[in-house]
Amino acid sequence: MRVKTGIVRRRRHKKIRELAKGYYGQKHSTFKKANEAVLRSLQYSYAHRRLKKRDMRKLWIIRINAAAREEGLNYSKLISGLKKANVAINRKILAELAVNNPTAFSELAKIAKAHVNS
Repeated sequence: MRVKTGIVRRRRHKKIRELAKGYYGQKHSTFKKANEAVLRSLQYSYAHRRLKKRDMRKLWIIRINAAAREEGLNYSKLISGLKKANVAINRKILAELAVNNPTAFSELAKIAKAHVNS
């Protein structure tokens, strides 16, 4: 007796078409087109999860640099001064302080200024 793939194939196809919901044209309804689109979209999402980390770091650095320049420093001098002062604070938190708590950021900038030339 041979084994037929009816249920197995339907489940596999249904799973792919479910992932392709909202796609335009045949890409959401036919298995072959949906499978191509879903595989490509999964590759993009994998790659972009890594790119997102780079982009966020870039954004934090831009925000820190802008706030540091208001305090009379530039980004590299601020980071260098904080390292010399043994202030362990990451860029995400520094950017958050620069945007939401400028007084705390200016205190950190003063610390960095004091240690930048030593």
